Amino acid sequence: MTRAYVGLGANLGDREATIRRAAALLGASRLSPIRETEPWGDPDQPNFLNAAAELETELTPRQLLDRLLEIERLLGRVRDGRRYGPRLIDLDLLLYGDQVVEEPGLAVPHPHLAERLFALEPLFDLDPGLSVPGKGRLADLIAKLESIP
Repeated sequence: MTRAYVGLGANLGDREATIRRAAALLGASRLSPIRETEPWGDPDQPNFLNAAAELETELTPRQLLDRLLEIERLLGRVRDGRRYGPRLIDLDLLLYGDQVVEEPGLAVPHPHLAERLFALEPLFDLDPGLSVPGKGRLADLIAKLESIP
């Protein structure tokens, strides 16, 4: 079994209910507190609710990514090609144990994790001692981002 962390976000519909449903479908053992955040990448949209889920899995990173995409579809997400746009649900594979994976269409840790407080802070809520492979401790990454004016 491998401990994996998934980022959950939603800014359309019943955001909290959708995040909680996605966590249940993932079989998450723990869900961080859900927090409201401003949109990242495209500010012209509603605020998001974001959380992180912790799970133990026997799936490979690729299989887990496929499961995340399946859950997104099940919950009504339609990918229209717009990057960083509004969505009913967004599930991102943030960490998969201490592994670093670089494959076509799959990068773990998530390639933008160290740049996104909305993903780092929920991970910190779940495990303050966690480190991001190749990037450092969550506390240090958060402090760095919070110090940027």
